[in-house]
Amino acid sequence: MITYGSPRSRRSLLATEVRGVVATGAGRPVETTTVRVPDPGSGEALVRVQACGVCHTDLHYREGGVSTDFPFLLGHEAAGVVEAVGSDVTDLDVGDFVVLNWRAVCGRCRACLRGRPQYCFDTHNAAQPMTLADGTPLSPALGIGAFAERTLVHSGQCTRVDPSASPVVAGLLGCGVMAGFGAAVNTGGVGPGDSVAVIGCGGVGDGAVLGAAAVGARRVIAVDKDPRKLEWAREFGATHTVNAAETDTVEGIRAATGGVGADVVVEAVGSPNTYEQAFYARDLAGTVVLVGVPTPDMRLDLPFLDVFARGGALKSSWYGDCLPSRDFPALVEMSLQGRLPLEKFVTERIGLDEVEQAFDRMSRGEVLRSVVVL
Repeated sequence: MITYGSPRSRRSLLATEVRGVVATGAGRPVETTTVRVPDPGSGEALVRVQACGVCHTDLHYREGGVSTDFPFLLGHEAAGVVEAVGSDVTDLDVGDFVVLNWRAVCGRCRACLRGRPQYCFDTHNAAQPMTLADGTPLSPALGIGAFAERTLVHSGQCTRVDPSASPVVAGLLGCGVMAGFGAAVNTGGVGPGDSVAVIGCGGVGDGAVLGAAAVGARRVIAVDKDPRKLEWAREFGATHTVNAAETDTVEGIRAATGGVGADVVVEAVGSPNTYEQAFYARDLAGTVVLVGVPTPDMRLDLPFLDVFARGGALKSSWYGDCLPSRDFPALVEMSLQGRLPLEKFVTERIGLDEVEQAFDRMSRGEVLRSVVVL
């Protein structure tokens, strides 16, 4: 049995048929087609998706850059309302407004048992597959698959937040904004008075700019080759900008920090070249945070003596090292208080049938975030 319609009503359902955006093969245009979503089983929840951001990771899935386990049900940066839960789900109610997350912690792995659930090594997804109309199983992007009118997830992937928040804004915390914000604040440990540089000012990079500004960094230096993106970064709190097409990145960051380099440099590109720039653009004993995602073929070559002599820390940030149950409600509350201008990330609102065109605009750098509204 499942809980459906209200927290107290229980009845069984047939599988739900919805429209969803599917990638059928590497490089092929996505298709909007019928998706069958099963009733929630043990530990699962059925969520009516209200909004889902178009993230670059979805494009990676379409291109076969994440996996070749096609077909994929794309979309993962989403918010919506819980419509049904499995009978053993006790921490979630029908009607809850939730942001979906792709790192539902298990509570039992060695990271969780050491009090570090943000590093959980055994995160949960729904056990049952969603399928095409002919029964072909779908691989949901990041275990979510939210370019669909409804999706099936593990209940732990649902994080309750204040229902007065806009789904269009709240859903952005499900991936890019949280990854960038957390890279600066959680992984980088940025605090009041620090100097911070962010290389790459797309959605993740601007999340890092926003996070650094929100916690009181003294200087926030945005680096990109696109003047449009540098202007966006200023709207999120950048105090200085460096146009990498015109100025050497390392020299530009040093010039903005009195010649010494930044306390924390967030690399949001995922390139060996920009990582090397981040390495040399930090102050002695400074911190580099890699949140940009490299491809499997990339290699890094740094003088080993420089790694030793410059000291500090070289870190990678997984999902902004966030704990959704802690961070999502807090950031939503800050947004509602007017302290985080999350709405500025939303360049356009689109329908399910416009995802392919949104990928094109994203690739050309014309949008910060397209958001599918259902």
